[in-house]
Amino acid sequence: MARRTAPVLATLSIVAASAVFAPTAHAGLVTHCVGSGGAVTVPNDLFVPAGESCSLTGTTITGDVQVAAGANLVVEGGTVNGAVRVAADGYLDLTDTRVDGQVVLAPGGFGVFLENSDTGRVLVEPKGSAAAEGFLYVEGGSAVDGDVTVGAGEVSLVDSEVTGDVGTNGAYFTDLHGTFVDGTLSVLNNATGSVVCGGAVLGKATFAGSLGGIQLGPNGALDTCASGGYFARDVVISNTTGRTTLDDNVVNGELQLSANAPVAEVAANNRVRGGITGDHTAPAAARSSAVAADGTRGTAGQRAGDREASARAEAAARGPARL
Repeated sequence: MARRTAPVLATLSIVAASAVFAPTAHAGLVTHCVGSGGAVTVPNDLFVPAGESCSLTGTTITGDVQVAAGANLVVEGGTVNGAVRVAADGYLDLTDTRVDGQVVLAPGGFGVFLENSDTGRVLVEPKGSAAAEGFLYVEGGSAVDGDVTVGAGEVSLVDSEVTGDVGTNGAYFTDLHGTFVDGTLSVLNNATGSVVCGGAVLGKATFAGSLGGIQLGPNGALDTCASGGYFARDVVISNTTGRTTLDDNVVNGELQLSANAPVAEVAANNRVRGGITGDHTAPAAARSSAVAADGTRGTAGQRAGDREASARAEAAARGPARL
């Protein structure tokens, strides 16, 4: 799961949005950001207008932030004392940044990328009638103080921590690498399954109704993985279509398997304290793997890199923001 390295795009496509965001506060209490800003304090709410880009370094925002339809906000080394809401086709990119409130990506939002950043709860709303699905990438020592709830798109949490529950329903995939979840993990109806490698889940883990299979630990068909994970409570895998594999995991509860097609492959090196119920089999020998050569899944990482580079270039072209 490498950080994005895509080149700057020549143009930034703005998709027609189903909803238009506007500042909720009085106009005199909102700062509009178009262009680039530095280490200053914004004493109120911040608003990035539709189709515009705002790039901030070392900036403190004392209020809430709204990123309008088709807009971009890139923040490095900053602080937001309030919440951040991103509209349809909007993009949020945070590096070494703290957000005290929640982060919300509206239906049809382009995506949220967090690297070594701390936020409150994160919500990616279902796409509804929107054509595009957003994504959530959380990487590089980031921490979410609250729940992560996602209803669309690619979900990747790498080397990070969530103090609440992680729940996805109708996402494209949900992958956790080296991530600690203090609450429950619930992966429902994902289009291409889920991977959990390393890390720990302290609450119950439930995987149900997904296509593409489930991979807990290495030697699966979905992604590269160095080690299995620790599950402090029961692990439930049900009604899953596609190859499901469990390898090198510790389950300090019961492993419950039901209605999976084909049945789950459970390696002998899994340590399951509460025993295993339901149909399962030993791993198939010499199975071919669909894992990509670079060990990545999906396209959101690439798209995020392109969008971030374009946003920075557009903000630089607009000059200093009037903060």
